[in-house]
Parts: sequence; structure tokens; C-alpha cells
Amino acid sequence: MLNLFKTDVNKKEKTIVSSNTRTNTINTVNREEEQLTKIQNIQNLIYNIPIKNIAPNPNQPRREFDERSLYGLAQSIKDYGIIQPLSVRLANRESVTESGDNQPVYELISGERRLRAAVLLFMETVPCVIINADRQISAEMAIIENLQREDLNFFEQARAVQKLIEMFGYTQEQTARRLSVSQSYIANKLRILKLSKEEQNLITEYGLTERHARSVIRIQDDEERKNVLNTVIKRAMNVSSTDKYIDKIIAGKEKEITREKNPRQTIIVKDIRLFLNTIDKAVDTVAQSGIDIKSEKTDKGEYIEICLTVPKRKA
Repeated sequence: MLNLFKTDVNKKEKTIVSSNTRTNTINTVNREEEQLTKIQNIQNLIYNIPIKNIAPNPNQPRREFDERSLYGLAQSIKDYGIIQPLSVRLANRESVTESGDNQPVYELISGERRLRAAVLLFMETVPCVIINADRQISAEMAIIENLQREDLNFFEQARAVQKLIEMFGYTQEQTARRLSVSQSYIANKLRILKLSKEEQNLITEYGLTERHARSVIRIQDDEERKNVLNTVIKRAMNVSSTDKYIDKIIAGKEKEITREKNPRQTIIVKDIRLFLNTIDKAVDTVAQSGIDIKSEKTDKGEYIEICLTVPKRKA
């Protein structure tokens, strides 16, 4: 049996939504849930639910939890309690207690940091809002809620975006609408996931930015990209320096590719210069003999026009 924690909640913060239809908008439940959509029903009660009966959300995009930050949150909870209730949904299974009683299992939707902090404090129960949502809605809510948090690093954000697309078959345009962002934002997030896990870890460890990641990914060769990334880290390059450094590398490669595609062009140009030099020397020789010879060269684009003027009689 759940322990009733609070029975009267301000209607401005908790609004009952019809269980017969899914709606795309709800009044603010709390700051974390204000932009979540497709919620079937929110009960206007907050319950104290045993922590042992709360299962983690398998679609939680966050993979790393800063230990110092968690201990700081735990101290805050110890001093002031859990001000913002967690959000859970009733899972389709039960757990058996030590006394043999069957207890419902709740799947966490949002509030994993608060739950972990509560575990650190050896709390037995946490205040929760029970949301009537199926697995798909729960997954979407968990991902979107985490994407809206500022402390999620950009690789975790990118993986969350990718998960939304893979789980629900969204296009980039649909995903952008769900998150109220531009399609280019989604495309840029997905691009950085082309970096290897090792490269992602290096970027995160050395505090490089998402713009660093987007710049480095322009290097196509895996081994060369790794070397470039190590150079950027070693030299502590800012984004602007990194862009210029990679621009030079790419420009050099393009010139090399052009030379490989047109190896004869350089030889032909050299041959033309030799030919023109030969003509110039011949004209000089004639002029030195006392003949008033004139030479004019005109570049016609596709060819060079040479006009020699030689008098019939010696001047």
C-alpha cells in the first residue's frame, strides 16, 4: 500500500488530463516536465514510493553521473528534502517483498539524480508523481526531459537524439519539431557520433567543445583524424585555430588530389614555357644582328598568340 504524501496540489501546477485521449500539451507539472508531451493522465497526488520498488528507465540517455555533484545534491536533500517529486509510471510487473507481499514496480521517467542521491542517504521512500503512460511515451519523455537539461554533455545529447530517431522512426525534421529545435541542430548532433568512442572520450576528457568535434570530423581518414585530434589537444587550440589548422590540411589534400588527377598538365605547361623561351632567344639573336624585329605575345585564354614583325630591309 502506498503512503499518501500530499493530497492537495495547486491546480496551476498539476492538471488532470483525460485518460481517454493523448494530448500534446499539458499545464506545467514541474520545471522538468513542462515541455513533455503525449501524456495520457497525471494524477493530482504525490506518493511516497519505496525506492526498492522503482526501476531505472532503460532509455535514460545519461551514462555518466558526476560523483561530487551527486554528493552535493544529497547534502541539499538532507537539508531541505526532495522539493521536486520524481516522475514514475506503473510498470506491468510486481516485486515480492521479504514478507511475501506483492508490491507494484514503478519505472522511473525523470529524476534519476534525485533517486541516486536518495540512495546515498539511505532513504527508504521518495516522493513521486505517478504518470499514466505506456512504455513508448515513457521512453520519449525520459529522453526529451534529459535533453532539456543543461548538464548533459553534447555526446550524450547526440546519443539521445539518435535514440529518439531509432526508437520511434522519426525523421530529422520530426525530431526537430519534437525538441523545438532546427533541423540543422539535429544534423550537427548526429554528425559528431561518427567520431569513435575513443575520440569522444578524448574530447570530453580534455574539455573540448562541440565545435571542436564538428571541425575534427571533417578529416575523413581515421588515423589522420586521431593524429589531428592529439595535436589540437597538445597545442590547446581554440575553435578558430582548429578550423584554420584543419582547413590547411584539407586544402593541401585537395591540391595533391588535383596533381594526381592531372599529372601531364604540369609537364605540358613546362614544355610551353621552354618553347616560348626558345622563341624569345631567337628573337634576341635576330635583333642583335641588326634586324629591327618585334615580338608580341597575346594570351587568348585557350592559346597564346605570338606575332613577329620583321622588316623586309635591314634598318
